[in-house]
Amino acid sequence: MNFTDFLVPGVIFIIIIIGFIKKVNVFDEFIAGAAENLKAGVSILPALIALMTAIGMFKAGGALNLLTDLLSPIAEVIGFPKEALPLALIRPVSGSGATAVFEGILTDVSPDSYAGRVASVIMGASETTFYTIAVYFGATKVKKTRHAIASSLTADFTAFVFAALTVTILMSEVR
Repeated sequence: MNFTDFLVPGVIFIIIIIGFIKKVNVFDEFIAGAAENLKAGVSILPALIALMTAIGMFKAGGALNLLTDLLSPIAEVIGFPKEALPLALIRPVSGSGATAVFEGILTDVSPDSYAGRVASVIMGASETTFYTIAVYFGATKVKKTRHAIASSLTADFTAFVFAALTVTILMSEVR
């Protein structure tokens, strides 16, 4: 056993002790916080259901394959591997969908291939933009996203391009 095994129980114990010292009913405060977070979860549920439905339709309807085929010539020009293109398309939308696509890339072309390495960097360097916006904006009841989506997608695109560039430079990959 090491120190980290006692970290979480220790923090909980400290919170209970501080609550006892300050004469705060820790259990009642915990229940109030849980109830408040449950309300927040219910308020973002419609946005999450809509997002998951759209992702399912996007993949099942063949739009992901169509976009991959359309964008692969452009990706080839900028040095982005065609095999990682479906991941770049699905990553801003769905974390679980991106994980499934990522696993497929690693299975099909191997983790040590150029596409496998680029896909690995993408998974660590990008975010599920639409999911994050749906959750956070839904929880705070923000209706007008203004420039948040455009700037987030620009950051995702930058992460994808620099993933390929970074793998090329640091790993001395030959495409």
